[in-house]
Amino acid sequence: MKRLKIDLADRSYEILIGQHLLQKTVTWVSEVVTPSRIVLITHPSIHRLYGQRLVSDFNAAGFPTDVIEVPEGETSKSLREAEKIYDRLLEWNCDRQSLLIALGGGVIGDLTGFIAATYVRGIPFIQIPTSLLAQVDSSVGGKTAVNHPRGKNMIGAFYQPKRVLIDLDTLKTLPEREFKAGLAEVIKYGVIEDAGLFRYLETNAEKILSHDTAALEHIISTSCAIKAKVVEKDERESHYRMVLNFGHTIGHAVEALTGYSSLVHGEAVAIGMVYAARLSQVAGKCSAEVPRRITSLIEKMGLPTQLPALKPEDMIESMYHDKKTSNKKIRFILVKDIGSIEIVDQVAEPLILEALQN
Repeated sequence: MKRLKIDLADRSYEILIGQHLLQKTVTWVSEVVTPSRIVLITHPSIHRLYGQRLVSDFNAAGFPTDVIEVPEGETSKSLREAEKIYDRLLEWNCDRQSLLIALGGGVIGDLTGFIAATYVRGIPFIQIPTSLLAQVDSSVGGKTAVNHPRGKNMIGAFYQPKRVLIDLDTLKTLPEREFKAGLAEVIKYGVIEDAGLFRYLETNAEKILSHDTAALEHIISTSCAIKAKVVEKDERESHYRMVLNFGHTIGHAVEALTGYSSLVHGEAVAIGMVYAARLSQVAGKCSAEVPRRITSLIEKMGLPTQLPALKPEDMIESMYHDKKTSNKKIRFILVKDIGSIEIVDQVAEPLILEALQN
């Protein structure tokens, strides 16, 4: 098992990465919090796979535990679903000593974290991500949010978990599409920070796609370490943390314009990275070799690289509603080389249009 620490003073916590962690969840939880009661928030399918045993283990250990099941899909990450959860927490008389556990992918983690940040002005929560995307990205760093019809993650808070438990065994039951979608975020870390990780992905794609345990532990722990480093420097995304949004400006626009339905998040990010790399070339930030390598690796991992049938003008309009936009200036993370990026606070619309139409 690997332990990584995110050092944020009194909000510091550990990320535990390994196999068979769920078998000792009571221990890992009780090390950091002694809850008056536990509420497990998950999807029905995840509850059947892992939640029932966790509930049994917690109850046996003397921690009263209830379950809230949330429908699958990005549309559940909404204020409407949040209100339903608030109702249940009030019904069960949950207080500030209650603990929420997010058991699932990014939707569950973001939604649970948002509830934890806002219910009675804040209660503790723990992340147990079961998707690759959540393990390497959304479970780490304390970003919590729900979506608005006009923009992804527009309503949220920065709120850190007490601990993150990443059990590699949960990836064995992850649908292949979701697994590949998670690889988009791993590729992102290579592009923005670690050329060595990017080369590892290029040369070990077959191992990774065949779910080799050692390869998965390496890419997950490396990704988490990169994110921990970024979050420690800029917890609340005042500037530097924006590097983690490489590919997301276009990706979020694609998700919003397709109603969060036809593509999963990682697929949208994969497309966003391809076009952000093209924009980087158009803007004179990198050579043609950089978008070629990025596109080639994304294709090798079985992810989409082409925009759906959307009007570039509509995409730009959607980007203006992105939370990273400031003073009606569209901010982009542009790549100079693999492992080296630049935050550009204003990119001219004609350049964006050229990249989108290329």
